[in-house]
Amino acid sequence: MKQVTIYTDGACSGNPGAGGWGAVLFYKDIKREISGYQENTTNNQMELTAAIKALDMLKEPCEVQLYSDSAYLINAFNQDWIIGWQMNGFRNANKKPVQNIDM
Repeated sequence: MKQVTIYTDGACSGNPGAGGWGAVLFYKDIKREISGYQENTTNNQMELTAAIKALDMLKEPCEVQLYSDSAYLINAFNQDWIIGWQMNGFRNANKKPVQNIDM
């Protein structure tokens, strides 16, 4: 299986505010950079967008190592938040809808 390494980041000026995202994908000797912009967004939305857009670039199943400085993104998987959200009907520990559920 192909092995791909992805580095992502996202940010915005104001929260919400104008934001941008970027990702760099590495496969063997190939490097691909992607990025984008949104006028009215949040920091977490840009962090998630970077990861989603990078994963969308993959044309077939791959083993992926994804690096991010977003605790929100990383903890959703590494601390199994996403499993808890699914089991609770996408509600957080305070019984409120999980933010950015559409992403």
